[in-house]
Amino acid sequence: MDKKRVLILCTGNSCRSIMAEALINARLGDCIEAFSSGVKASGKVNENAKELLQKEGIWRDEYHSKTIDKVINEPFDLVVTVCDSAKESCPMFPKAVKTIHIGFEDPSGKEKKEYQKTLRLIEKELLPVVKEELCN
Repeated sequence: MDKKRVLILCTGNSCRSIMAEALINARLGDCIEAFSSGVKASGKVNENAKELLQKEGIWRDEYHSKTIDKVINEPFDLVVTVCDSAKESCPMFPKAVKTIHIGFEDPSGKEKKEYQKTLRLIEKELLPVVKEELCN
């Protein structure tokens, strides 16, 4: 069975979208391949997010912050925006693709426990929706 492909889109592609990419690949990897990108990518992964994903055992060395132009021509079955500014500036993809928005507050610059809280929210709120959309 071919895996469905989802793109998690954020503004900076340094924290929330990387966490969502890692969670989807770890928990739903049997039917979905997740990727992430940023509308204005920061070019680096947030250290607290990376540390948390390593602690959770779901970090992969290939995860990195990248701009939308690196993936715009890739085929996706679903695009999910996870921050409000990405939703507003989400580019049009060459092929019509379903886009949904599930927003999460950015934990960047906050205490480490906020990263854990965001990761659990992504797991609770985003994963079931992506699974429902793509794992039928």
